[in-house]
Amino acid sequence: MTDRRSIADYKKGFMAVTSETDPLFVEAAADSRKGVQQLIAQTHKRLAKLADAKNAFEKRFFYENQARDKGRTVIAGIDEVGRGPLAGPVISCAIVLPADFDVLGVNDSKQLSDHKREELYPQILNEAVSVGIGWASAQQIDDLNIYQATRVAMLEAVNHLTVKPQQLLIDAMSIDTDIPQLKLIKGDAKSISIGAASIVAKVFRDHVMQSYDQRYPGYEFSHNAGYGTKAHLAGLAQLGPTPIHRKTFAPVSDFF
Repeated sequence: MTDRRSIADYKKGFMAVTSETDPLFVEAAADSRKGVQQLIAQTHKRLAKLADAKNAFEKRFFYENQARDKGRTVIAGIDEVGRGPLAGPVISCAIVLPADFDVLGVNDSKQLSDHKREELYPQILNEAVSVGIGWASAQQIDDLNIYQATRVAMLEAVNHLTVKPQQLLIDAMSIDTDIPQLKLIKGDAKSISIGAASIVAKVFRDHVMQSYDQRYPGYEFSHNAGYGTKAHLAGLAQLGPTPIHRKTFAPVSDFF
């Protein structure tokens, strides 16, 4: 009787397979055990899913590649988070990614779980050429209105980059700058750069709101990020507004 791999060994081997041409498929095909054949099928399915993800990922480089074709190699994606909450700042991120950026899971942050965003956050920061964060406080939002405060935060994020972009890709906005810019509706799902910016902005703001939860307990900012949840509204009714609440947003405005 010839020696053959255990099913556990096959499982370990197939977990490392990254290509349909891997010789392990040939070896396993000759093994009639049901468990081995199931591993083959599962690996084919995993590789097909990975190929689809890679293809979608490459498609989201369309606007970046378009800019590079024009000789604009320093491209910044820009997005914001926090326009709707009753409390806390609007946070914007501008990010310049390398041409060989390969963090496959990057997409519109709204399509990702909290856990996935937290997982991707350090990976994005590790590969990014430069990252800039812009911040518009609750007071700025009240003074300027939410739209203009968001534009201020976006421009601040661009100004905090350590390299000057030759092209800006912005999610559904435009800002006051002489740098060429392209406004993309739902850009966080169309552009890798904007998608990366959306994740960084979201995680950064979540961390900010967690720190505010420690400073202003009773509103559950760690769980609602400043949005008007039942717990937040109950805290507002009982304790009144904090310095980070937006006075011009109802029902916060009822207290002034």
